Amino acid sequence: MKNLLNVITLSTLLVLSTMPTSYAEEKLLDRVAAIINNGVILESEIVDLMKTIKDRAKQTDQSLPSDQALRIQVTEKLINDTLIMQIGERMGIQVSDAELDQTMTNMAKENNLTLEQLRQSVVDEGSSYEKYRESIRTELISGEVSRASVRRRIYISPQEIDNLLESMKEQTSNDVDYHLGHILIEFPAEANAKEMAAQKDKADKVIELLNRGSDFTKIAMSSSGASNALTGGDLGWQNINEMPTLFSELMVGKKKGDVLGPIRTGLGFSVVKILDIRGRQIVEIEEVRASHILITPTVILSETKAEAMLQDLLDKINAGEATFAALAKEHSEGPTSIQGGDLGWAEAKIYDPAFKDALATMTIDQYHKPFRSSFGWHIIELTGRRTIDATQQMNKNRAYQMLYNRQFGVEQARWIKQTRDEAYIDVFETVK
Repeated sequence: MKNLLNVITLSTLLVLSTMPTSYAEEKLLDRVAAIINNGVILESEIVDLMKTIKDRAKQTDQSLPSDQALRIQVTEKLINDTLIMQIGERMGIQVSDAELDQTMTNMAKENNLTLEQLRQSVVDEGSSYEKYRESIRTELISGEVSRASVRRRIYISPQEIDNLLESMKEQTSNDVDYHLGHILIEFPAEANAKEMAAQKDKADKVIELLNRGSDFTKIAMSSSGASNALTGGDLGWQNINEMPTLFSELMVGKKKGDVLGPIRTGLGFSVVKILDIRGRQIVEIEEVRASHILITPTVILSETKAEAMLQDLLDKINAGEATFAALAKEHSEGPTSIQGGDLGWAEAKIYDPAFKDALATMTIDQYHKPFRSSFGWHIIELTGRRTIDATQQMNKNRAYQMLYNRQFGVEQARWIKQTRDEAYIDVFETVK
């Protein structure tokens, strides 16, 4: 989004043709499409985002709503993005170039590309890589602002977690995930009974169209008032415990393709479609049990000397002159020395990267030669590996996350609505 004064100035610029000055033709370069507090949305931004959506839809053979309906949704998204970025600026949330580069590199790796190949793929699609890069920065900031702002609106008590854990034990449907699509027929601000009835009729019409086989994504993009309208109303995969209660109560006995609703909420009438159903897989993790001896270099103890000391200790262990645990108690630094260097059972990923990589090369009862981590110099004894069913272990964390997810979507929508209600928003009519 641009500075208001600069953009308004830009929107008045004229390009003069090579004709004499008295016959110069005026050509509008850009214009302000909407004013959001002290910021603006340019017509070019709306056009660019519409083009991006159309290009992606063409590549995936996805149908789209009319240009007018698409423009409304694009404008709404840009308004929300602008408001969130303004809040982010007030909160001091920033994404540095280094952080952005790391994110772009990770995105490339996830698609089996180098960063240069990712850049070229964006260019090949006819898009500007710099604009694409900045859109990722905006998404990162927007996500952080949303999480920070919505998180403070959510409170989950220990009792709620315990209650959910108990109900999870009783529900056979706990092992089922649902891929849901959602369309929100939103209430107007301060809607009266007549307006609510009109929205109910609209929701009924949407359900009728869906039951006749109409494209869910297209209808969501053109009709939904939810923040995910431009992604076709896709809510992703959710366990029944992660859904809003009003949704989960309707899932029993339903099958793929069923359309549910209209469901009245505080925001409007929801229409939900079950896009797919799958069974939940058991979560298994590998844990290792290791002991270590740590020596930290100092201004007096050099790196070389610390490494040599550990090699001497390892030689004694291999020669049978002392046990690993005894030497750990005598020489190791840190809190584990008192227990013979024993680190207990844990996932390897929790350790320093160098320590984790060393463990990955070891077999049970093997010792690792001295190596450096961010903490100092180590030798390791690997005493065990095991694969465990982490489902029970992770249930409490899952229960909290389910309750959080259940509230997050509703609170995010309320937060966005409140933010918009408190903002100055003026959308100008499209120039024909």
